[in-house]
Amino acid sequence: MSDTGYLQTGQVTCHDADGCRVDCAGTGQDAAFRHGTPWPESRFWREGQCITDRLTGLVWHPNANPAEFPLTWQEALDFVIQMNVDRHLGHSDWRLPNRRELRSLISHQTRRPALPEGHPFTNVFNGWYWSSTTAAISPAHAWYVDMDGGRMFYGGKDQSFMVWPVRGQGSRILSVTGQIWCYSARGDEIPCPGSGQDAELFCGRPWPAPRFHPCRDGVLDRLTGLCWHRPADLCGPVTWAQALTAVDQFNAGPDKYPGWRLPNINELESLVDCSRHDPALPAAHAFTALQDVYWSATTSLYERDWAWALYLNKGAVGVGQKTQAKFHVWPVRDQNDAVSAIE
Repeated sequence: MSDTGYLQTGQVTCHDADGCRVDCAGTGQDAAFRHGTPWPESRFWREGQCITDRLTGLVWHPNANPAEFPLTWQEALDFVIQMNVDRHLGHSDWRLPNRRELRSLISHQTRRPALPEGHPFTNVFNGWYWSSTTAAISPAHAWYVDMDGGRMFYGGKDQSFMVWPVRGQGSRILSVTGQIWCYSARGDEIPCPGSGQDAELFCGRPWPAPRFHPCRDGVLDRLTGLCWHRPADLCGPVTWAQALTAVDQFNAGPDKYPGWRLPNINELESLVDCSRHDPALPAAHAFTALQDVYWSATTSLYERDWAWALYLNKGAVGVGQKTQAKFHVWPVRDQNDAVSAIE
């Protein structure tokens, strides 16, 4: 298995702007490339009373709803702390997953729930689950992931959502989120020790320093090996089909290094720094012409005439209707091309 610093999305079919299934060859869509660390054939296996994800190394509670009822964000953190006091299932290292860990469970080929087919978990609720990551754009809110369709947004910490505890580091592939401060339910900055929050535990693969390096026509992200076009707006707001076509035409242009494509949604999300907003990118990113929302090459299997998009100012992962010319295009190149073109 080749580790890329981000996961394949799980998408294996291609769909046109109307949502109809099409042959993937030549489409430029996610399933035509399937970039990212590939999933093992048997992704989950039971280790004692817990479930290990062989893709990430994370160990999940087999019951996706051990609290039985929705909890506020602080109640969720406290619930997991009490699990450790009680040595729940024989372990005292449970935690509320950060947003990247929670989202790693998502399959972009399924819905209701948006989990890999044949998963072994019980009591999966088709709704929102809390992460331990505060939303930098509004610290009285925290990130949550929708197991119904796979979206990732943020909600008020006083609202009540589900809890799915995890153990293990998972640092082989998943990176840290970038969050470095802890916050109360009201959004006030607080000391991290004992909080159980993302910035206390700092789980995941550390970012290289420096993270970004020039590559031909772009910027190499040394965390993922992806080379991103330096101006992050290829052609202005376009439809999804126009976005795919624009990248194809860009490759055919004079004096262009070949191999550019529309990124999948996991590649786009890998850029997000959860300590920042407007944009939610690392401070030393070196990109220009940044826009708010970017098309991915990944279709939403919840509604196939919609595609996944990154809302860069917030750092959110949502969707857009493919026929609406509202989102932008940020081309990316593969690792081998990027490394060979470093200047």
